[in-house]
Amino acid sequence: MSATPVMVPFYGEHQAGITTRQKAHVSFVGLDLLPGTDSRDLAGVLAMLTDDAARLCSGRPPLGALEASSAAAVAGLTVTFGFGPGLFAAAGVAQRCPEGVRSLPAFATDRLDRRWGQTDLLLQLCSDDPTGLAYAQRRLLRDAAHVCELRWVQRGFATTGHEPGEPDDASPRNLLGMRDGSANERDPAQVASVAWCAGPGPMAGGTQLVLRRIRLDLERWDDVDTAAKEMAFGRRVADGSPLSSPAGTSEFTVVDRTASDDQGFTVVPPNSHAARAQARSGSERMLRRGYNYDDGPGADGQRDAGQLFAAYQADIGAAFVPVQRRLAQADALNTWSTHVGSAVYAVPPGAAPGEWVGQALLT
Repeated sequence: MSATPVMVPFYGEHQAGITTRQKAHVSFVGLDLLPGTDSRDLAGVLAMLTDDAARLCSGRPPLGALEASSAAAVAGLTVTFGFGPGLFAAAGVAQRCPEGVRSLPAFATDRLDRRWGQTDLLLQLCSDDPTGLAYAQRRLLRDAAHVCELRWVQRGFATTGHEPGEPDDASPRNLLGMRDGSANERDPAQVASVAWCAGPGPMAGGTQLVLRRIRLDLERWDDVDTAAKEMAFGRRVADGSPLSSPAGTSEFTVVDRTASDDQGFTVVPPNSHAARAQARSGSERMLRRGYNYDDGPGADGQRDAGQLFAAYQADIGAAFVPVQRRLAQADALNTWSTHVGSAVYAVPPGAAPGEWVGQALLT
């Protein structure tokens, strides 16, 4: 007899899918509002999608759906709503869109493809069951079709299991073979201080999301030896521990950018990814969550594979922007990575039963 799927509550102070345990599969769905959509249309579709999501996350089909068995099999589904600037404008409250969402600056290493650009609405679906996730996505898109058109879907995966002998809390590996997310806060109180917007105001308890699509040159990376890979990352391949600490140290040990060897050379290269990405102040802290993607050959005939990088923070301008500027300036990984997609969203706080997500923010 199969185990009963663990359900993640949809309603609550915060939206699920942000500080929730990372799932094995994600689908980022970018939607644009149809021309002429007004605040009344928007309220109607968000109310419908909220009800759909709440039902799906509890293992029930949306109203009118006949395939109850498909909904019951969804494992640990979360549905998270993000609002782009166009959605605020359609609601008649453009001034409520956070500044960081309205105006993310360009970065020197951007090679952005409009195909993966900004949309009015984002649905982030996460689950340990790809079949159930696909069902939930299909139902949500069906009920949004009268107001929204699909711009893109970006699907990703993560290794949520563990290698033999490694700690239970080890971070997943990305397609480069490196641990991903080692620098995230782990204490729940610290996670909350990093992720959630403070009050007062309708964004209190929400967050701001930057979604980047990063294409990786995996063939060239595969030809780099282990020592060079570790110098580029500033961490060891085997366990993710920083080069500034002894081998075998926890991956969660803080990187010491000033540590030097017997000859006085910095142990962690200043242009390594770990050194450039490390927060210089509390305001630069983010909750990072990376998913791998591999979509086969792209339009140019080259493999389109890499990372879907999601960064959640209270203030994009204070956190993501200065960190990404440092990375664009001198990150060693820029040799093998290219940012080809970028979108930013205001993620409202959670909803209570009888409310729809973003109701206080948009009305």
